[in-house]
Amino acid sequence: MMIGPDLGTLAIIVFATALSGVASAACAGLMLLLPAGARSRGLPYLVSFATGALIGAALLALLPHAIEGAGEGGAHGIGLALVAGLLLFFILEKLVLWRHCHGEHPDDPHEQAAAWLVLTGDALHNALDGVLIAAAFLTDTGLGIATAFAVAAHEIPQEVGDFAVLLHAGWSRARALWFNLGTSLAAVLGGIAAWFALSPVLGVLPYVLAVAAASLLYVAVADLIPGLHRRVDARSSLVQVTLMALGIAIIALVEHSAHGPS
Repeated sequence: MMIGPDLGTLAIIVFATALSGVASAACAGLMLLLPAGARSRGLPYLVSFATGALIGAALLALLPHAIEGAGEGGAHGIGLALVAGLLLFFILEKLVLWRHCHGEHPDDPHEQAAAWLVLTGDALHNALDGVLIAAAFLTDTGLGIATAFAVAAHEIPQEVGDFAVLLHAGWSRARALWFNLGTSLAAVLGGIAAWFALSPVLGVLPYVLAVAAASLLYVAVADLIPGLHRRVDARSSLVQVTLMALGIAIIALVEHSAHGPS
């Protein structure tokens, strides 16, 4: 179901971006209540599930809608947008605007500068997520739901890592939680900005969706999957594949529920 660029759509975008950001930060905060050992053991399972959700949202939701929206003869342009998106996020990662959210954190966690760097980068990352979610909702309601779900899924392990940096920097759990909740609301600002920018030019949405798909694929393939390969025993590998398949299946179910059989 296509939805127009009206105030109702804006309200949905604000709600979805706020819910996605706050839910991921809150879930990460709850994980901090677990003992360190249990948290360390559980995080790889979240990463596996998030990887599947990201891949599913990119390949089963965003890209098909992008190609459909571009119309006949537009597939080549969508491919170019996808490649451009992958290059863009590679450059962003090189500039340390992306890596801190999914990879290694600074070696000296007691540096207050490291804590503020994490929060600043997190706010920028969340704003980009808000743009992604808004573009999806401006295209299709079901696509927006699937995208918001995938974003929230991959934000949880990222937020856990951010919490760890803040706590090691000497912050209290309450302060770390409130600041993470605050930065998560940057997604709302990104979503609102995208609504105003994209509503007048809906013709570019298919190409924005292709770039959004590139962002999810890049995070999954470049940042999350390499970490999963650190565990190579048969049991861990089976669990990883199962959880990845579950993440993909949930995205596929959301898409099927929204549009019915093709």
